[in-house]
Amino acid sequence: MTTDKLTEPPAHATATGSRQRGLMFLLLVANSSMLAVYMGIGAVLLPTQIASIDPANKVVLLGVVGGVSAVFATAFNPIAGALSDRTGRRNPWILGGALASLGGLAFLGNVHTVLLVGIGWCLVQATMNVYQAAVTAVVPDRIPPARRGTASALVGLALPIGGTVGVLIASQTAGDLRTGYLVFGAVVVGAALLMATFCRDLPRRAPAPAVSRREQIAAFLSALSHHDFRWAFIGRALMVLGYFSVTGYQLFILDDHIALPAGLQPAQAIAILTPVTMATMALSTVVGGLLSDRLGRRKVFVGVSAALAGLVTLVPVISPTWPGMIVFMALNGLAFGCFMAVDTALVTLVLPKAENAARDMGVVNIANAGPQIVAPFVASAVVTTLGGYTPLFLVGGTLALLGALAILPIRSVR
Repeated sequence: MTTDKLTEPPAHATATGSRQRGLMFLLLVANSSMLAVYMGIGAVLLPTQIASIDPANKVVLLGVVGGVSAVFATAFNPIAGALSDRTGRRNPWILGGALASLGGLAFLGNVHTVLLVGIGWCLVQATMNVYQAAVTAVVPDRIPPARRGTASALVGLALPIGGTVGVLIASQTAGDLRTGYLVFGAVVVGAALLMATFCRDLPRRAPAPAVSRREQIAAFLSALSHHDFRWAFIGRALMVLGYFSVTGYQLFILDDHIALPAGLQPAQAIAILTPVTMATMALSTVVGGLLSDRLGRRKVFVGVSAALAGLVTLVPVISPTWPGMIVFMALNGLAFGCFMAVDTALVTLVLPKAENAARDMGVVNIANAGPQIVAPFVASAVVTTLGGYTPLFLVGGTLALLGALAILPIRSVR
């Protein structure tokens, strides 16, 4: 039995024609709002808030807050996915996660100590990953395998769109954190309402047979016992670790490492760099996803894009200047966009069982969130012990190159 057959959605669940186009639009909006929260807050508002509280220790404190909060993201994503799999319903989890995130963001905008900032960001990470787990499962629920590359490309546009919108909102509200956090909460709740209103859930599934707690724990991570799924997980984890080890400290890199033009502040520089990155990311997302469907090949796109992401980290090492940073961000966006679009399609094709799609996609999302636990600690340790940001770029690039190599052992997908 092939992996494609295992992961093909039920015939009645597959959207076609105009309904599929409508579903793609809803997924684009839902994912864009999520990534606006992650990137706008993570890249601008959170480091700004921490720097305003304790500027002398901002690097270490951002690492601690980012690392601890990512533990909550890692835990809540697969748990929420498994719970939504038990009923086959996604909308209650999408809407509930969004509303809970609004509460967490309101709290975050009204605190003034690093401890409370950390607690608030942990709450937001947990609740946003409830939302994310349900949204992510819609593609394997509704889209046939032959269209996964196109679907992943269209959904992948959420990264440049959401990232650009998120950073622009954050850069405009960095002087008024309370307003900024509330705006992000309103964005994600609005997207959840659209999804819940216009994308109907599939019929309820029969309750799963009762199993012991030990069997539940074993089943939870059982997908990792499958050879191809395991290597896809490792490749994603290495790529994400390399990416976030660098981009998580972008504000501080621009402040302390890159020679910016006179009068240009780091937050303003991010607002310029982000559209550049997202434009190249959007291009490679669409082209990579469509070409991977047309050629019926995934691994070459994933491997080459991960390798490119590793190599381009040499640019700011050789040229720690404003033009060098622009070139780096443009090429990094090109690499990361193609990787995420095609790798998402690849992952859906190595899922062991369709009925456990949300749970297993939640396990894959550990490869997104888990490295974010490690990345802040790795980055702060590299910066403080190895003498600045040049070693950080080199470490991030090496991790991305290892991620490219991890794709090679996958056998069931070309």
